Amino acid sequence: MDARAVLNRDFTVGPIDERLYGAFLEHLGRAIYTGIYEPGHPQADENGFRKDVAALVRDLAPPVMRYPGGNFVSAYNWEDGVGPRDQRPTRLDLAWRTKETNQIGVNEFADWCKLVGTEMMMAVNLGSRSLDAARKLLEYCNHPGGSAWSDLRIRHGWKEPHDIRLWCLGNEMDGPWQVGHKTAYEYGRLANETAKAMKGFDKSLELIVCGSSNPHMASYPAWEAEVLDQCYDSVDYVSLHMYFENYEGDTLNFFAKTEEMDRYIATIGSVIDMVQAKKRSRHKVRICFDEWNVWYHARKDDQDRMDRWDWPEAPRLLEDVYNFEDVLQVATILNTMIRRSDVVRIACIAQLVNVIAPIMTEPGGPAWRQTIFWPYYYASRYGRGTALQPVVDVPRYDAEAADDVPYLDLSAVHAADKGELTLFVVNRHPNQTMDLAADLQGFASATLVEHIEMSGHDLQAANTLETPERIGPSTGGASSVEDGVLKAKLPPLSYSVLRLSV
Repeated sequence: MDARAVLNRDFTVGPIDERLYGAFLEHLGRAIYTGIYEPGHPQADENGFRKDVAALVRDLAPPVMRYPGGNFVSAYNWEDGVGPRDQRPTRLDLAWRTKETNQIGVNEFADWCKLVGTEMMMAVNLGSRSLDAARKLLEYCNHPGGSAWSDLRIRHGWKEPHDIRLWCLGNEMDGPWQVGHKTAYEYGRLANETAKAMKGFDKSLELIVCGSSNPHMASYPAWEAEVLDQCYDSVDYVSLHMYFENYEGDTLNFFAKTEEMDRYIATIGSVIDMVQAKKRSRHKVRICFDEWNVWYHARKDDQDRMDRWDWPEAPRLLEDVYNFEDVLQVATILNTMIRRSDVVRIACIAQLVNVIAPIMTEPGGPAWRQTIFWPYYYASRYGRGTALQPVVDVPRYDAEAADDVPYLDLSAVHAADKGELTLFVVNRHPNQTMDLAADLQGFASATLVEHIEMSGHDLQAANTLETPERIGPSTGGASSVEDGVLKAKLPPLSYSVLRLSV
């Protein structure tokens, strides 16, 4: 199968905000406890953080980390997680029917973020609480001292402020499952007043308002229109969430679902434009896609168990074991966001450790990379720069999720400061090799540096505790640059990273 592409140095989407490669950690299952934090583990540091996990996180280099939820945040009292650990209460978490010991709170998590080199994105509870709790948390975290809440932080042992710049105004407030669920009007008004209070403290903060939990909600996209109508000039981003499922076992339809994500982004981008025009505003709201991933492998069983269990602590929950099919899907999700990076400025894979995550741990044992670690790793490492607007000519297919789906999915990033051009390419075809010819216009001196490839695996093959390195990348794929044209043979059902010096 032949595929042609044109990549012109001057045909760009725009600069990519590096926070497009962020991640998410929630007080859910083993994400925190026995995930990033396990005192007594052979790899634990003096603060109880697992050094093996921290090393893997540093490899991924997520620029931003959303915390502490998620559904968890909508009934969370942040005050429970500060102060002497032996005085912190154990609470019942209504979102996941578990016990929360509060041994990790905002201060400890800020320390972990410094350890792994990421910036915290803090979510406030606008479900069971209101703007008053949010403004107190902001003062506690960000004020240097000399006020009641900042002085309390200092007494707790953290002299320097955390200086958190990104704040989420609640979580999935359109969802009837959410503690404190509100109508779009109610939430929009609350978000506006909370935003005003927080920017009264520091007008340079970046605030994220809740959009639709997924594009299948009955209220979508009217939710965004009403919420933004109430708070447009007070906020900076609207959050979107989407998870991908393949319960039917239809691989090509599964892959086609990223076309739904593309339409989701385009639709909400249009809603933003409409509200901006209605407000006659010069302010531009962008999209923060702060929950995305494949999630379905363990979902039904998890729900059955939650319905039966009696408030356990840090249970195994949402621990999807990812396979090679998921590698191709995650790679295509990342490609979609790169191609839409003019409007999607921040994104967070959900989640980072143990809970639907690229990193897994065994309590008292090792940590390892799930299959989806690799496309996230390569996008984060080589996807920073300017996104190009590729023109692709390739055969297409129709599926239930979308029609006219290209068998080739491609994004390209030009890092001018490093003299690099990187192509991220997925061949979705189940049995045909694809001969790609990409015309590199404006890159006359391009030379191939590396062809990284993941191919030839059974779609159901996975990395597990017993076989932690079964699925991984290899180098030396069939590719070359001749007369300004990149030529590559892409095996069926493969993911390739083509790195060029320009």
